[in-house]
Order: sequence, then structure tokens, then C-alpha cells
Amino acid sequence: MRFDLLANETLYRGFFSLQRYRLRFEHFDGSWSEPIEREIFERGHAVAVLPFDADRGEVVLIEQFRPGALDAPSGPWLSEIVAGMIEPGEAAEDVARRESQEEAGLAIDQLYPLTRFWVSPGGSTESIYVFLARLDTGGIQRDADGVVEGRFGLDDEHEDIRVRVVPIEQAVADVEAGRIVAAAPVIALLWLDRLRMQGKL
Repeated sequence: MRFDLLANETLYRGFFSLQRYRLRFEHFDGSWSEPIEREIFERGHAVAVLPFDADRGEVVLIEQFRPGALDAPSGPWLSEIVAGMIEPGEAAEDVARRESQEEAGLAIDQLYPLTRFWVSPGGSTESIYVFLARLDTGGIQRDADGVVEGRFGLDDEHEDIRVRVVPIEQAVADVEAGRIVAAAPVIALLWLDRLRMQGKL
């Protein structure tokens, strides 16, 4: 299957950019489409990592304000997993380690790649590499609700992140009940649960 990118025009460039593609593509019957135009959101590519302790049956989640989720059922403070954008020249594994330190104060060694998914390919180029990170949660100080003391994230990125240590069963139940609604944690938690049920972790 083939496609031709006929033109690529920048409509806006700021924190993100918006492009206008003019292209045509091959149909499944071998014919070609007429030239079409699509506005595409250029966000870049990202990494998401779910830290877990297989022995204690716990995961580390984060919570933060997300302006794109103002209409979310429980409001725009979402339960998520550690994540960050890949900068030029960076490996995905390096981003996972950097963001784990910045967003949750965690030193990550053992990384296990799960998948890479395209967030919304009808209108955005963004993809996310998803990792599991094995660690020992026993040394993480937290209150009775699992909340880790301290403020996490970078001030220059206006981050205000709360870190929680949660039983895996509770996190999966929160996905099933619609309390965890962001795509990356949903994918990572369900994948982790599947691997545990198969006895692979």
C-alpha cells in the first residue's frame, strides 16, 4: 500500500504545532484517492512507564491537573502513570528513567517494553512507548491512603504531581469502574494484570 505526501504546511507553531497535509493514498482495490487535505496535530512522541512491585502487588501512580480533560467525569485531576516527551537524540528508555525521577522521585533500573501505540492517528502524529518498571515499593514512605509525602514535578513546567502507591487490584478496579480514564495507564494496567494472570511476572 502506498501514499504520496504532496505538501506539508505549518499552520501554527508554539508549544505544539499544527500542520496541514495534502496527500493521496492507495485504496484497497488498487485505485488512488483524490488529493485530500488534513490538519494534523504535531505533538512529538512520548514514553509512559508503570512502576510495579510484583512481590508486594503494588503500582506507583501519579495524579496531576490536565487541561485537556476539563470534561472528564471526575474532573481534570487525572490518575496517570509517569510519562514524558522524547527529546531529540533521546532513547525511550532514557526518558522513562528521567521522568520516573522527575515525576515520582524513583530510580528505575529494570525496564520491560510493553507496546507502542498511536494516540489518535486520525488527527495527531503522537505515539507513546509503554514500559513496565520493576522496583521495590517497600522503602517508599506513604500515608494510609498510599500518598507519598512531597511535591513532585518540575516548577518550570508548572507541574504539581501527587504520587500514590496503590495495590494492583485496586488500580485495575479503578480502570474497570471508569475512575482511571487516561489511555496510557488504562493500557499499562490492563497489560500488567494480564501478565500477572498468565504467571509471567
